Amino acid sequence: MPTPRPHIASLPLARGSFRRPLLPFFALAALLAATSLETAQAEDWPQWRGANRDGIWRETGIVDCFAGDEIAVRWRAPLSNGYSGPTVADGRVFVTDLVREPERERLLAFDFEDGRLLWSRTWAVDYGTVSHPNGPRASVTVDEGRAYALGTVGHLVCCDAATGEVLWARDMRQDFAARVPLWGIAAAPLVEDDLLIVHIGGAPDACIVALDKVSGEVRWTALEDDPAYSAPIVIEQAGQRVLVCWTAARVAGLDPATGELLWDHPFVPRRWIDQIITPAVHEDYLFVSTFGDGSLMLRLLPDRLEVEKLWRRMGTTERNTDGLHIQMGNPVFFDGCIFGVDSYGQFRCLDADTGERIWEDTTVTSQLRWGSAHMVTHGERAWIFNDTGELIIARLSREGYEEISRARLIEPTQGQLDRGQGVTWSHPAFAHRHVLVRNDHELVSASLAAEP
Repeated sequence: MPTPRPHIASLPLARGSFRRPLLPFFALAALLAATSLETAQAEDWPQWRGANRDGIWRETGIVDCFAGDEIAVRWRAPLSNGYSGPTVADGRVFVTDLVREPERERLLAFDFEDGRLLWSRTWAVDYGTVSHPNGPRASVTVDEGRAYALGTVGHLVCCDAATGEVLWARDMRQDFAARVPLWGIAAAPLVEDDLLIVHIGGAPDACIVALDKVSGEVRWTALEDDPAYSAPIVIEQAGQRVLVCWTAARVAGLDPATGELLWDHPFVPRRWIDQIITPAVHEDYLFVSTFGDGSLMLRLLPDRLEVEKLWRRMGTTERNTDGLHIQMGNPVFFDGCIFGVDSYGQFRCLDADTGERIWEDTTVTSQLRWGSAHMVTHGERAWIFNDTGELIIARLSREGYEEISRARLIEPTQGQLDRGQGVTWSHPAFAHRHVLVRNDHELVSASLAAEP
């Protein structure tokens, strides 16, 4: 049996106060409210799952509940098909989509305040045998004034984030013999120091490729594995930066500066490659899960660069599941537990140390095959965007699921999945007290700021 460890604690919300003497009381009150909202912590959302790629929303001054059944949209901008969620940096919103006849992918930049299209860049594509050929998968990564977009069949483009000028571009299939997986290249590029790291399944030994982020020149390549869809992350372990990559064969820890393999643990699918979610990390827990092959919890050893298996749970079929069989929505940690959405939309709580199921809820998402939701944590709460276009505020604990508020944010569309009314499968961005999300027709922005 694994050694028990303390429950995972959530962080309380920070609150600030300001004092302005010699003002009438009501003027002082108004100034206090306005100033606290302006100076409360506000952040960009410059890459997949936020500034630290950890799915934690750190802003303050956010609503406690919704005013009605629908969230008021501040602006809408027309968009074409795609799965990539928006990102936000330096007053701009970035997203990619697919336009047909002729078939081409686009990198688009919108004004954060009013949704005006600022610039777009396009490149011709041929999706060939890609299944669900509905558009780009990977979110745009923005760093130091550069926007990096990775397309479904391997086009990697670096643009000036302000002007859209193409600074450099690569065809990863041509340059690295990248093997496009069944559902297309999907892992968002990662910036680490002066490197841009991409998961593209190249050969030889180029499943993971590190480029100079300014010039696009090759710095290192690593791993002979076939590609999966999981975006890489960087963590701290034993006093060192470790690049965590989840490929079609294993979870691997690399030296991000050199690509040297530091540790690995096998994870080989029984049927098809469906390693999609980003590894979820909290303290010394590292969790991964797939629709077809269940879940694995590793322990990151704190004093040396090694991992050990805490538990592995896997059902016999996609309906007879054990633990969690997650399709695409990243799980979150709270209260010594891992919370996520199972294969047919069941929202579950597992004990992080054992994988034992503590409870299940069937109200969060659609109860259909590939029912899913994207989650971020915000202080003591979780914000859940489900596959029917609803945004939910909830408290999660081992005692149960407590829904605080739920409202419609955007309508489902059928391009991402032709099922009933369709789905909303793209991850939202949470930036500057707003939520931004897309479907196959539009990009929307809505304020989540608390009233003064």
